[in-house]
Amino acid sequence: MKRILMTAALTAGVMAYAGGFRVSLQGVKQLAMAHTSAHAEDASVAFFNPAGISFIPSKLSVVAGGFGASNKVTFQNTSTLQQAETDNPLGTPIYAAVAYKVLDNLSLGFSFSTPFGSTIEWPTTWEGAEMVQKLELKSYYFQPMVSVKLAPWASFGASYIYARGKVDWTKGVTQLGGSLNLLDDEATGHGFGFGFYFQPDSQWDVSVAYRSPVDMKAENGTATFNISSALYPNIGLAVTGGVDRFKATLPLVDEVTLGATYKVTPKWLISADFNYHGWERYSKLTLDFDNAPVGNQADPTILVSPKNFKNTKTFRLGTQYMVTDMIAARLGWYYDESPYDDKDFIPETPSFDSYVVTAGVGFKFNKLGVDVSGAYAMPQSRTFNNPYYNFAGQAKAKAFYFGLGLSYNAF
Repeated sequence: MKRILMTAALTAGVMAYAGGFRVSLQGVKQLAMAHTSAHAEDASVAFFNPAGISFIPSKLSVVAGGFGASNKVTFQNTSTLQQAETDNPLGTPIYAAVAYKVLDNLSLGFSFSTPFGSTIEWPTTWEGAEMVQKLELKSYYFQPMVSVKLAPWASFGASYIYARGKVDWTKGVTQLGGSLNLLDDEATGHGFGFGFYFQPDSQWDVSVAYRSPVDMKAENGTATFNISSALYPNIGLAVTGGVDRFKATLPLVDEVTLGATYKVTPKWLISADFNYHGWERYSKLTLDFDNAPVGNQADPTILVSPKNFKNTKTFRLGTQYMVTDMIAARLGWYYDESPYDDKDFIPETPSFDSYVVTAGVGFKFNKLGVDVSGAYAMPQSRTFNNPYYNFAGQAKAKAFYFGLGLSYNAF
């Protein structure tokens, strides 16, 4: 029982860090048009496709923005009808980018973003407390990049990704009369991105981009058992006072994006994107503890748990209409797939097939742009039974986002 209890608690917690879902909030203007990517008006294109910075109309472009992300998840046990609901704080993803045209055919850029993350808080005594009570997950991507024009209508770009991450996770350990906290704020990883950007004529923008997986290396994570000290020997942590260390490789997935924008008239454009996410990398997760004998391998300090994630697709469609030379109105819609089946549902990072509608307005004041946007998500409810964690019921969710962004095309 002790091993089953700790296995469920530990693998559930770190799993969320590894599988922190992609946060599509890297451009306020882009979000208003369903977070589509084939837009090269300013440096916000840098995150989506480094090749796009070659087509920014100014020599120097700077952007920055932030979002508020509000979501709530409701769980119901379909047998007992008992319910629980999250009380999540407001998430605040941010981004910034700069691009500079060194030569007519050579541009340099830098992008800072938070593309993976999660903030969730369940009641401390709910049915799934042994899996999660509270989670704060953050990731930061730093991407220097270069773009070269191959022709007046085509460019190639590449970026290096340096990533840092943090997880602060608390869950109940009720049979030991306390809780467990998992903390790592020094995980790092490396990756790359590249893409092609095309403007074959005055009506079309076409973007093809790839962002690699990033393996976040947690080399010195801390697992702290907040229980009676008399129980430390029971879990093999008498010498360390209920504290252990763990190592894990926590992958963030790759992404392929195909995007296009068509200018129907000089004032009206339509954009579409297709994203493919490589979640299949999560077939299993391996955790290596220093002392705690909580594993399921020949070495009792090594724990391997199945995850059974699958690759997913996202379909996006957005539009913009210039009401005046200074005001742009934007709308969008997209469909995002969950990366796991009902039998693999987990409450640490609850995920749903979701339809999202978006809208926003942009204002131009000479060289300065101000953009606002919002989105409302309609996740599809799930009835699940996860045999690995013996966790079953029905889950529903609702979420909305809003953002404010600034852009400045200096010269």
